[in-house]
Amino acid sequence: MSQQSFKAVYMRGGTSKGVFFQPDWLPAEPALRDRILLRVVGSPDPYGQQIDGMGGATSSTSKVVLVSRSEREDCDVDYRFGQVAIDRPVIDWSGNCGNLTSAVGLFAITQGLIDAPRDGHAVVRIWQANIGAKIVAHVPMKDGHAQEEGDFILDGVSFPSAEVKLEFIDPSGDGDDDGGSMFPTGNSIDLLEVPGVGQVEATLINAGNPAIFIRAAALGLQGNELQAQVNGNAVLLAQAEAIRAHAAVRMGLAATPEQATAERPHTPKLSFVAPASAYVAANGEAIDPATLDLNARIFSMGKLHHAMTGTGAVAIAVASVIPGTLLSALVPDAAGRQVRFGHPSGTLAVGAEAHQEQGTWKVSKAVMSRSARRIMSGEVHVPAQLLNN
Repeated sequence: MSQQSFKAVYMRGGTSKGVFFQPDWLPAEPALRDRILLRVVGSPDPYGQQIDGMGGATSSTSKVVLVSRSEREDCDVDYRFGQVAIDRPVIDWSGNCGNLTSAVGLFAITQGLIDAPRDGHAVVRIWQANIGAKIVAHVPMKDGHAQEEGDFILDGVSFPSAEVKLEFIDPSGDGDDDGGSMFPTGNSIDLLEVPGVGQVEATLINAGNPAIFIRAAALGLQGNELQAQVNGNAVLLAQAEAIRAHAAVRMGLAATPEQATAERPHTPKLSFVAPASAYVAANGEAIDPATLDLNARIFSMGKLHHAMTGTGAVAIAVASVIPGTLLSALVPDAAGRQVRFGHPSGTLAVGAEAHQEQGTWKVSKAVMSRSARRIMSGEVHVPAQLLNN
């Protein structure tokens, strides 16, 4: 049987990797498009390895992205993100990937989707179509080319690259015309009753992506764990998913916990936080708690993330500057500065600008730095019979 080829670019953005496409490189019909994208990445794979595809068998490397010229006057490109399940035929288009956001501007420039300056920084206005949010990427330029090499170090990435600064505008959506809300329940802390776990205090927040913050102690953890200490514990992972699924229902994102697990595995994300404490990061570096404000870990697609999702970092920044949240209790002086937290691969600093309007807290933007690089440009191949099913 012959194969069908599709133009694609394989990119790293932040601590994630994904396959990037322009929409017109693929069939327009969504079901056929998704069937092709699943096969490109190598899902579903009952072995959990994605050997027969571009995916890397982790939530950080099983991703697809669509980027096109924007249909909006206030943005340059439209960006859609798909989180591909490894062992199921599911692409979750419900949320954003903050890490891969850092590669969107680079992709847009190298594909000629925008006009960029010869030197300085290209300011790329991105419309994140999954969640209806505006993000501004500042991509360094030199001699008419987007810079990918540099000396910016990002914990969780082996090699230095050029720094890409990202501004997540109105990350909670409170400024939207559709009346989005930072706290979907109206509370900065909610009490969840989770079968098999018990009562769990949680901050449920919309910021970058829908996010759930709980204390590490709610799962019997210290907050300084690495992947190996969590991902081999099936009982712990089941408890974490139960909390995530019940929180999704409380946030109005699913009708039942079962639906949240089956149909919405990507969002909301569950993170556990704790006071800063010492640990040895995945690369062997000793992390000094004196340099941190807190420790944070996040689950992605049922497993502990190897670093921190980009949108998780945004949510940490936002929740830290809003009084009354679990995060603000750990970082009571977060306003007006960056918050540095420890994650399994090292540390990261993020910041958010917040103010009160008529007694309600508003966050105008969250800011962080990432890096991005093209790994491969060319064509991906899938069995031609996929187009006929």
